[in-house]
Amino acid sequence: MADPLLEPFQLGHLTLRNRVFISAHEPAYSEDGMPKDRYRLYHEERARGGVALTMTAGSAVVAEDSPPAFGNLHAYDDVIVPWVQRLTDGVHEHGAACMIQLTHLGRRSGWSHDDWLPVVAPSPLREPAHRAHPKEAEDWDIERIVGRYADAAERMKAGGMDGIEIQSYGHFFDQFYTPLGNRRKDDFGGALENRLRVPLMVLRAIRQRVGPDYIVGLRMAVDEATPGGIDADTGLEILGRLAVDGLLDFVNVIRGVIGSDVELSEVIPLHGMPAAPHLDFAGRVRSETDLAVLHGAKIDEVSTARHAISEGLVDLVSMARAHIADPHIVVKIIEAREEQIRPCVGATYCLDGIYHAGEALCVHNAATGREATMPHVIPPAPTTRRVVVAGAGPAGLEAARVAGERGHTVTLLEAMPWAGGQVMLAVRNPRRRDLGGIIDWRVAELKRLGVEVRYDVLAEPEDVLALEPDVVIVATGGLPQLPEMEAGAEHVVTVWDILGGEVRPGDSVLLYDDDGTHSALSAAEVLARSGSKVEIVTPERTLGIEVGGMNHVPYARAFNETETTVTLNQRVKSVQPDDGRLRVDVGSDHSNHRTTRTVDQVVADHGTRPNADLYFDLKDGSSNLGEVDYDALINGRPQVIANNPDGAYQLFRIGDAVASRDIHAAIYDALRLMKDV
Repeated sequence: MADPLLEPFQLGHLTLRNRVFISAHEPAYSEDGMPKDRYRLYHEERARGGVALTMTAGSAVVAEDSPPAFGNLHAYDDVIVPWVQRLTDGVHEHGAACMIQLTHLGRRSGWSHDDWLPVVAPSPLREPAHRAHPKEAEDWDIERIVGRYADAAERMKAGGMDGIEIQSYGHFFDQFYTPLGNRRKDDFGGALENRLRVPLMVLRAIRQRVGPDYIVGLRMAVDEATPGGIDADTGLEILGRLAVDGLLDFVNVIRGVIGSDVELSEVIPLHGMPAAPHLDFAGRVRSETDLAVLHGAKIDEVSTARHAISEGLVDLVSMARAHIADPHIVVKIIEAREEQIRPCVGATYCLDGIYHAGEALCVHNAATGREATMPHVIPPAPTTRRVVVAGAGPAGLEAARVAGERGHTVTLLEAMPWAGGQVMLAVRNPRRRDLGGIIDWRVAELKRLGVEVRYDVLAEPEDVLALEPDVVIVATGGLPQLPEMEAGAEHVVTVWDILGGEVRPGDSVLLYDDDGTHSALSAAEVLARSGSKVEIVTPERTLGIEVGGMNHVPYARAFNETETTVTLNQRVKSVQPDDGRLRVDVGSDHSNHRTTRTVDQVVADHGTRPNADLYFDLKDGSSNLGEVDYDALINGRPQVIANNPDGAYQLFRIGDAVASRDIHAAIYDALRLMKDV
């Protein structure tokens, strides 16, 4: 029986080789606003992986007064054309189509960077997420911006793009027709016919410039699902009006609005939220329009994508974040290797990373965005070596996996009866259980590769040496540590104690977060949901300073619903017994003022300290004395340091066995080291 996902599809003049596409998203890999090599290689890898269409940019901006908010491409600059041509040539070489999303961000940007021009929008209404107070667009602004859309479309056609998609949810284009963005009293406001003037002007100008046979579509919130916004019936009416006279070839269906992190998380759901929440709505749109219908929102699994096509809900299904996790999904479907697809676990490390670190990275695929230096497909080694890995957390599992792919003989030693390390603590929060896919996939891959895994082995030097290794990887992780206090640390428990179930939650709990990462907030959420009365105290100026905006949303919701108290700019100074309870002294870096709390339990988080005794015990017997050539590591060359002629093996430590970091750092450590072993 033919796989519906692998059926070709005719979109205008373009024959797409299957039904899987990657919807527009901005990985923030641009350089000087251009899609240079890093940007190109990212999309080429996904084309190589078999996808039918990759939609670049999210979105490329058409004018200077739409300053990039998240690494957007500069579609307003003629210099972009040859860079686009290199990108499209690379994608086409691998058999995929390539399109680009264009926009003017309107109020969804800021004024204080690039050319320092005022933000412009239909009405001077501030968007919560980007906070700028926009100027109301004047007649000359409208005329100029309409022309810039057409100019940009012409550039993209000249650069070899197969089509363009206009961003129509939360940006200048749709801010005109939605009541949420338009309070004008002139000919561009009021009645729907007036509010559609500018969008129609844009589409007509584009169509006049690119011609009738060029593919043009919308990524549109057909239902804003928000009080005062466009409802489904009105959205379908708007879509019909915008599609007149062959102006549009497709609609990429969105449901919701994106003016705040909360709203954005409903449009782009993260782990702990339902899969494919808007798929049935996309099916309704398909039943009521003659346009090709595209859609993707938390469609992470092949089975869901296959259902979307087989049931006729959409014509093309996007698996964007899934392809960030694994760019070769379609090839693995074709080759009947679906079980080898690296799963998207919904961590939204990618999207949060754009704002937090200036680049999209996958929480457990360290090759994504690093295609110039990191392989997605691990090549075999020229000679087989004996590799011993201690520790089956994310770092150790990845090291063992990559070594196995290289063809080495690998033994993995783990002290616990199961794999996972600190991830197994994270998944004790029910909302975060999807993170277990990071571990499950690697355990399955080790089995496929024939890697020997020995559980219940607390590795001692003699255990490692008995295996006569050529290479030893110490990935023994970290152990929880408490923040420094003046007194009373012995009365404090760690977030590990709470998440691991070693300590029962108290009735009233002060959670001292001196790390700002997921671990403290996740423990606080578990405590609050269990019925504890929780106060979170942190010395930072914001809650969970290392947690991105998208992931902050469910924590904030939990704390609001449980009436959890959040206290910023404060430190726990001391903890002392007080008549069966605990008296907590709380102070600040900002003054000498102190306050006290009386609670049943104090829980604290200050990251981890390396659990590296095994490494130091093995160091003297190693050929490199544990030394890492950072220049070679950074530039993708093998480690060849040999400063101990009596050493019998190379020795390296990775992940939290080095220093307290995160899952991605641990996996990146393993990949970039082991790919050359």
